[in-house]
Amino acid sequence: MEYQVPQFIEVEDKIFGPLTLKQFIFLAGGVGLCVVLVLYLPLIIGIALALPVGALTFALAFYKVNNKSFLEIAEAAFNYMLGGRMYLWKKDTTISKTLTKADPIKEEPAREKLGLSSSKLRDLAWSLDIKDQQSQ
Repeated sequence: MEYQVPQFIEVEDKIFGPLTLKQFIFLAGGVGLCVVLVLYLPLIIGIALALPVGALTFALAFYKVNNKSFLEIAEAAFNYMLGGRMYLWKKDTTISKTLTKADPIKEEPAREKLGLSSSKLRDLAWSLDIKDQQSQ
C-alpha cells in the first residue's frame, strides 16, 4: 500500500493571492493603523508616525535575514537585550601586571616535571582552540 508523503512542508500556503496568512495579517494591521494615524491626528504628525509603522509592517511581512523572518530576528534581539549574559572566561590582567622578569612564575617546576615547554603549551592550546571551533 502506497501513501503520499507531504512535500514542501516548510513552505507556507499562499491564502490571499501572493500573500501568506501571516503576511496578510501584518499588512492589514499595519495599513489599518496607518490610516487611523493619518485620519485622527494632524496630517504632518500622522504621516510622521505612519512612516515608521509602515516600514515596520513591511519588514514584518516581507523582510528575511538568513531565511528567518524579521519577527524571529526581532524576538531574538529582544530576548538577548533582556537576558543575562554568561561570561565563560575573562583574562585576569592583575597577575601579569604584578609579575616582573626577576619574579619567576611559580608553575615553572610543574611544567618542567611534565616535560612541557612554553612552545609545547602554546601548540597544545592552539590545537584545542581549533578543534573546539571545528566541532561547533
